[in-house]
Amino acid sequence: MTPTAIYDYTPYWAACFGPAPFLPTSREEMDILGWDSCDIIIVTGDAYVDHPSFGMAVIGRTLEAQGFRVGIISQPNWHNKDDFMALGEPNLFFGVTAGNMDSMINRYTADRKLRHDDAYTPNNEGGKRPDRAVLVYSQRCREAYKQTPIVLGGIEASLRRLAHYDYWSDKVRRSVLCDAKADILLFGNAERALIEVAHRLSRGDTLAAMTRIAGTAVMMKTLPEGMAEVDSTRIDKPGKSMTMPNPYATETQCETSKKAEPDAAKPITIRPSRHDAKNTFVRLPSFEKLKNDRILYAHASRVMHLEANPYSARALVQQHGDQLLWINPPPVPLTTEEMDYVFGLPYARVPHPKYGNAKIPAYDMIKTSVNIMRGCFGGCSFCSITEHEGRIIQNRSQASIIEELNDIRDKVPGFTGTISDLGGPTANMYRLGCADPKAERNCRRPSCVFPKICDKLNTDHRHTIDLYRKARQVEGIKKVLIASGVRYDLAIESPEYVKELVTHHVGGYLKIAPEHTEKNTLDLMMKPGMGAYDRFKALFEKYSKEAGKKQYLIPYFIAAHPGCTDEDMVHLACWLKENEFECDQVQNFYPSPMCNATAMYHSETNPLKRVRYKKREALTVAKGERQRRLHKALLRYHDPANWPLIREALVRMGKQHLIGNGPKCLIPREDAPEKTGRQRRSGRHGTQRFATKHPKQPDIRRPNHKGPGNKQRGKRA
Repeated sequence: MTPTAIYDYTPYWAACFGPAPFLPTSREEMDILGWDSCDIIIVTGDAYVDHPSFGMAVIGRTLEAQGFRVGIISQPNWHNKDDFMALGEPNLFFGVTAGNMDSMINRYTADRKLRHDDAYTPNNEGGKRPDRAVLVYSQRCREAYKQTPIVLGGIEASLRRLAHYDYWSDKVRRSVLCDAKADILLFGNAERALIEVAHRLSRGDTLAAMTRIAGTAVMMKTLPEGMAEVDSTRIDKPGKSMTMPNPYATETQCETSKKAEPDAAKPITIRPSRHDAKNTFVRLPSFEKLKNDRILYAHASRVMHLEANPYSARALVQQHGDQLLWINPPPVPLTTEEMDYVFGLPYARVPHPKYGNAKIPAYDMIKTSVNIMRGCFGGCSFCSITEHEGRIIQNRSQASIIEELNDIRDKVPGFTGTISDLGGPTANMYRLGCADPKAERNCRRPSCVFPKICDKLNTDHRHTIDLYRKARQVEGIKKVLIASGVRYDLAIESPEYVKELVTHHVGGYLKIAPEHTEKNTLDLMMKPGMGAYDRFKALFEKYSKEAGKKQYLIPYFIAAHPGCTDEDMVHLACWLKENEFECDQVQNFYPSPMCNATAMYHSETNPLKRVRYKKREALTVAKGERQRRLHKALLRYHDPANWPLIREALVRMGKQHLIGNGPKCLIPREDAPEKTGRQRRSGRHGTQRFATKHPKQPDIRRPNHKGPGNKQRGKRA
């Protein structure tokens, strides 16, 4: 059944008020708009920026376009309920989100150290949101107005919808829906589900009746009737990594009476297939079992990733105490027309005026960037984008993107003619996808490009090339840069795309993410081997030379990924030294909720293969502080401060030949004269961020330097 298009709903009666210049954040603003109340109030951990890269603006403007009056409570004081009552009681519901980032990732480093900055806060000030913001905000909303429904959304809620391993407390926690005591949770890109929920509430329906909306999770006491149950252990069959036969083939079974006459009519009963997604749910191990069994946790994670196709996934059920967590299949992706609708809403494209001249770093980073698509079919095990936005790419039309470029030119204060990024989760997946619709609707692979590019995947980059060319022709646009990550194993399938990118859209430096050099680790990351990197590098250098430009490829790496051994990191460090790369800003693996690598980290086993108690693939995982420090230090082999730790490790590993002054040595002997390490500033946000430096590159820190990259530093690839 095709869902209702999000622009085909009959607008709510309050549409007569029309769009607001900014969604109101105070009663005074509501009075100016002539509102006596808000229908929906969004509570967010970010500063309110009316821009399509900020979740509260996208959701707020989308609901406004449906005719609802939407207010914003941004970064409230969570120590009491006062700020949560500032706009009065909403007529329909509170929408609660931690913001564009998980609040724990926003507040803590990979080493669990407290951050003192926050890019989503005016003047980069830290401490303006609580830990586990979704839980705290929900509690305060309930204190403010006990009977008002609470709807959870955003990435923090989305990736914590199931019982999940929590890195910061080092334990398995319950679903955030259960702990927040909210009424419903919306996961993924939630416009479709949110619009349905809002309209049904406005018609007098209750959230208790909304149990079967795709992209939602609810708590219930009893299971829906007429559904067949499949235990998760029946799905996890032996076989190659994540390759499963189609489980959704329908079955029919005829029942006949043995006493019936041969010529008599035979009654036929059509029974729901146990593999039919619409009539079947999968029971996962309960929270109580998972919290004490890490191998079972890896199994549950594996099954969850198998049930991720929005067209054929089955609902999931997980016991939490005396309640059942019911998770519906993921939301159906938005069509191009629906994407254009969302991005064509009347965004002001600037922060709310209440912030005055305060700088909001996250806004400064993206104010001249354009999001051309959603989703990612890469499926990298350390990344949660696929679990949140899905594998199926949701594309905007070229006309919509060009219209936004005009909007940036006309609305963004101080626009200089440079578009900082034309991309998305991945720069070069625009309008790529499965060439076989039937296969796409039934596929259970977590990645379309690993272990190799799927034969059914369309890798033709012509739409992206044409978009780049049209963007450069827009009046007032002088330069269009690509700062989103380029998936280089896809790019080499289209040398014409690489040429277009290198010739016109690289600001001196292009970041890409091999993540590692060793096959064992790369396989666990679900990333391509270094052969693809070498081929892309050759094309990059060839086309840079043809364009007469000195441009540099900047690789990004992760330390301490699950399955990565000390020896793997030494080999990576030697590769860096051989290729004369110096990593300045490096980061250890960050176990974010729900991704495959986090299940590896917690369980120390490989959930990409069948999970067993015996004969399972056990993994080496760097968990202790000293080992994680070593892996990080090896990425910065050139820093004298790291040499004592590296020397000790090399001696222990029997690799003393890497200590000395020879060309093959990684670090000098202890009695060698100390070199003064070149220090380059780097920050989590802003213009000083620069992850890798090649000694032959010009120094980007010198203020008078006119070479490439002085103005543009690429984002993490």
